[in-house]
Amino acid sequence: MSILPPEAIAARALGETRIAIVDNEVLAEKASSLGHHGRLVEKSLAELRVFDPATGTPEERLALVRKAAREVWAFFVQRELCGLRDQKAVIQFYNIPGEVLVRLGAIEPK
Repeated sequence: MSILPPEAIAARALGETRIAIVDNEVLAEKASSLGHHGRLVEKSLAELRVFDPATGTPEERLALVRKAAREVWAFFVQRELCGLRDQKAVIQFYNIPGEVLVRLGAIEPK
């Protein structure tokens, strides 16, 4: 024999469970988006690093720097939305070049 809780308690518990499910979905989406933007940063920085000035033009390199700056900016914004405000470790981890950081206003140009 099982004893069921009164309807009021069961309804409140069900409501809390639904909220927890939504919270978990939001966290999963944040993590997914953060990973996606991190991969875009890696890709754009890799493209910038393999650029060969002997075969490419300065305009092509500038386009790669701009693209990398956009991707890094989007990644920083996503990190801040997740509550991660310190970007120093990320700058070191991804070895983000100074010319990209200058475009973000993160450092002063030399």
